[in-house]
Amino acid sequence: MRVATTVALALLPFVSLCWPRAAASTPHAVERTVYLMGTRARLVLLARDRAAGLRRLEAMVESLEQTEAELSTWRTDSALSALNRQPVDEPLQLPAPVCALWGELTAWHRATNGAFDPALGALSNAWGLRETGRRPSPGRLAAARAVTGLTHFRFEASTCRVTRLAEVTLDAGAFGKGEALRRLHRQSAGGEPWMVDLGGQIVVSGVPPGGSWPVAIAHPARRDETTIEITLDSGSLATSGASERSYEIEGRMVAHILDPRTGQPLYRPESVTVWHADALIADILSTALYVLGPEAGLRYADEHELAALFLAPVGRGARASVTLLASPAFRQRFPASARHGH
Repeated sequence: MRVATTVALALLPFVSLCWPRAAASTPHAVERTVYLMGTRARLVLLARDRAAGLRRLEAMVESLEQTEAELSTWRTDSALSALNRQPVDEPLQLPAPVCALWGELTAWHRATNGAFDPALGALSNAWGLRETGRRPSPGRLAAARAVTGLTHFRFEASTCRVTRLAEVTLDAGAFGKGEALRRLHRQSAGGEPWMVDLGGQIVVSGVPPGGSWPVAIAHPARRDETTIEITLDSGSLATSGASERSYEIEGRMVAHILDPRTGQPLYRPESVTVWHADALIADILSTALYVLGPEAGLRYADEHELAALFLAPVGRGARASVTLLASPAFRQRFPASARHGH
């Protein structure tokens, strides 16, 4: 179900479009704001014909809704929810789009040495990350870790069947938005330029008058405060950080991002932004690099020529500053970042 919505300041995305509305008098800037995949989606299309632009936006929203219908684990009727309920050792036939996606998820799991692993539903439940947070007992945490990991699935690519080998469950939080934006881009690229901001991950197609989309990257702790502005002419920006959703449990801050290798939630002061031509890869890597941390994450980005930017707070309180730690590929793609930090 889609509804128009507004988002409280505390839930503003790390990355947001800051292109001025007044600059879009010709062509018309046609917008939609809907709520899907558990977050706000803002769609902006520059159209010479407003009615045609609205029809195109409606088709774009339908594309996002179709992905949500397949991947959202908040919906009981999605393909992933059906898989999470499937009895152990009984194979399930995957829809063709999910079948194609599965191989990529497992490939990135291997490529990141387990830093990306979406099969952590048991850990998420143990820590109460869909509730208000809790500290699990050692026994419950050990039981959750025992059924965490993509290795607990058997996938038959030739038949598109997947089998749960244990009570393992998937969570689409580290790839669902990216896959939705990638599908949208493949279906809707070309023609008049547009931008979609899906819960802070941005993808663009084409460029507006002036040549690019201005994008603001927020302070890692104060999401209403812009740290740096860059311009985006293609691809997708995805950001991961602890301030998006976190809880205080027994005096300890617990973030919504889990390290699948240790079973522990991460609460780091830094945020990481990844640019990639492929929105799915940007989403996956922003999570994986956050799990790795600035030192190992930047080393991974350097080795794989990835465009990644860590924002690291220095000091506390109102006088705290932010250090920009950018990979060579990020500085090359966004030269302005080199003028704002190290």
